[in-house]
Amino acid sequence: MSSDIRLAFAHPSERAEATATRDHLDRISLRNHVVDVEIGAFQAERGTTQRVQFNVVVEVEPLTGPIDDDVDRILSYDRVTEAIAASLAEERLNLLETLAERVAERILTEPQAVRAFVRIEKLDRGPGALGVEIVRARDQVEADPAVERPHPRLVFLSNAAIGSPLLGGWIDALVSDGRPLILCVGAPDLPAPQTGHAMTQRRIDLLAIEQNAWTLAARDVRCKVVATRTELDWAMKNGQTCVWAPSKIVLDAVDGPSTSARDAVALAGWFAATFEAEEMLVIGADLPDEAGVPLRAVALDEPLA
Repeated sequence: MSSDIRLAFAHPSERAEATATRDHLDRISLRNHVVDVEIGAFQAERGTTQRVQFNVVVEVEPLTGPIDDDVDRILSYDRVTEAIAASLAEERLNLLETLAERVAERILTEPQAVRAFVRIEKLDRGPGALGVEIVRARDQVEADPAVERPHPRLVFLSNAAIGSPLLGGWIDALVSDGRPLILCVGAPDLPAPQTGHAMTQRRIDLLAIEQNAWTLAARDVRCKVVATRTELDWAMKNGQTCVWAPSKIVLDAVDGPSTSARDAVALAGWFAATFEAEEMLVIGADLPDEAGVPLRAVALDEPLA
C-alpha cells in the first residue's frame, strides 16, 4: 500500500515505469510546464487566469534503424506542448479531467505514441496543488475519422420575423435543400434588468436571447434549442433545425466576441464565422458591418425560394 501511495504522488515517469505492460518502450517527458489559463467550474474562476502545471510522459515505440539525428523520426517534445496549447485554445473548460482527456487524445494520434500519462494541477486554488492524473493507451482512443464539419446556413430572425405568418414557409424553404440550418435570435422586445456591472449584465443579456430562442421553438416544433458545440455538431449531422442558445459557447470561447450581446445580429455574425457557416441570412433586420461569411438581407414580406 505504501508503494501505491508513493507512486500516486510520484512523477508520472515513475508510474509509467512501474506499470509498464511491454518491454522496450521508450519514454519522453515534459515536466513542470506551467501555463496561465482561465479554467474552472466556479464563478470565482471566470474572468481570471490561474497557473496550471502539466507533467506528461509518453511511452513510444522505439525506433528501428539509426536515428541519424533526424528530428522527423522521433515524437518531438513540441508535439506534447502543441497538444496542450491546442486543447486550451479549443474552448474554455470547466474541468481538468476534460482537459487531460483532450491532451491525451491528441498525443495518442501520433503514430509513435503507445501510452500517455497526463497530470494537470492548479497551483493557485489553495496552499497545495489540486490536480488530476490520467493514463490512456492508444487502443483506448478512437481514430479520428477526419470527417469535415458541415457548413451550416445560419439565419438571424428579428422579433418581427419570429411573429410573422411567413415563419413556417421560410423554414420550409430553408430546410428543403438538406443543408444544416441554425437559427439565431435577439432579445425580446421587453426591458431587461440593468445591473450596472459589465459581467453580470452580459449574462443577463445572453439569457434574454435564450428566452427568445425558446419563444421561437414554441412557434415551430422543428426548432430545437441547443447550447453546446456537441449538440450543434450532432444536430447538423442529423438534419435537425437548431435555435442557438448563446450563453455557454460565448462564455466558454477562448477568443470570444468583441461585440455586446445587445447587438444580437453582430453576435450571430461572430457565431456564423466561428462555425464556418456557408452564409448568413438576416430576416427583418439590418446586416452587421462584418461577419466573416457571406451575408444576405431578407425583407419581412419576402418569401424564400
